Amino acid sequence: MSYELFYWPTIQGRGEFVRLALEEAGAGYVDVARQPGGMQKMMAALGSDLHPPFAPPFLKADGLTIGQSANILLYLGQRHQLAPGDEAGRLWTHQLQLTIGDLVAEAHDTHHPIASSLYYEDQKPEAKRRAADFTAGRMPKFLGYFSRVLGERDTLVGDRLTYADLSLFQVIAGLRYAFPKAMARIESKLSNLGRLHDRVAARPNIAAYLASPRRLPFNEEGIFRRYPELEG
Repeated sequence: MSYELFYWPTIQGRGEFVRLALEEAGAGYVDVARQPGGMQKMMAALGSDLHPPFAPPFLKADGLTIGQSANILLYLGQRHQLAPGDEAGRLWTHQLQLTIGDLVAEAHDTHHPIASSLYYEDQKPEAKRRAADFTAGRMPKFLGYFSRVLGERDTLVGDRLTYADLSLFQVIAGLRYAFPKAMARIESKLSNLGRLHDRVAARPNIAAYLASPRRLPFNEEGIFRRYPELEG
């Protein structure tokens, strides 16, 4: 089946976690807001559905409108063998994704610690303090947790790739872009995370996606932003 993905057209953002799952699955999908008239269609859909999403990303499939990245991935994981078949395994994968979501939210708040409605330039002193705490404490704590979960295996859950591996790949790539110095220090101690990143990047469908124009570059409008002054 073909899916309709609704997300902002100029950034990777939270929609990228869904895109990676769709690309790995080889599923047909339309990135609606990138199409002519797509932004209007997306904004109309936010208020017209019986179960309206709070914000993008959301997915339309089989008569359903599914919001929240982790919720969308829970749905896609079961349909496209990107999650275990048993309930315990599905819940564990979902739990890992929710933890990734917590890390993503904290990464976002390094450049917008006061309010998303303010420009970065309006909160630079607060951003510098928040980023210092994030890189010194929170990043190592989150990434150390995922390193322990991964251990010496190739994948986070069982012996096959899940959407949690795809999402962790995206987080590693994003943090390398936003905080290259901190990531170099952390990855020197947690080398299994770099190996997971490289294995995901080499998967045929993902490699093709990363080389395509569908993969937008990181930029200073998305979640992971490179502001050198935030690393000192």
